[in-house]
Amino acid sequence: MRSRRPEAGAAVADFALVSTVLVAVFLAVMQLGLALHVRNTLVSAASEGARLGARADAVPGQAESRTRALIGATLSSGYARDVSARRTTVAGVEVVEVRVVAPVPVLGLLGPDGRFDVTGRAFAEDQ
Repeated sequence: MRSRRPEAGAAVADFALVSTVLVAVFLAVMQLGLALHVRNTLVSAASEGARLGARADAVPGQAESRTRALIGATLSSGYARDVSARRTTVAGVEVVEVRVVAPVPVLGLLGPDGRFDVTGRAFAEDQ
């Protein structure tokens, strides 16, 4: 006599259910990784632009142009559309502040909707 196996074919159903959840988790982690990479790159570019603009021999527009060039070289020029630089005072110290507002990258149709607003500051050398 043959013994009946009541679980025959269950592996296919298990694979379909588990793989769907696994793909969703993988895409969420990829989205988070991409967003963090873009944010860190924007912060780095803004800080580097502020350092250049804070030099004693720098002219005001150099901080913006350096930040735009760095963002365009590492990410895309679409992320460098809204870059501004200004001299300001923070805690009694004059600094050069570079502000970048860029969209959050979306992987696929689902993802965060919003913008990154990052700032880089550097001590002005001509004080």
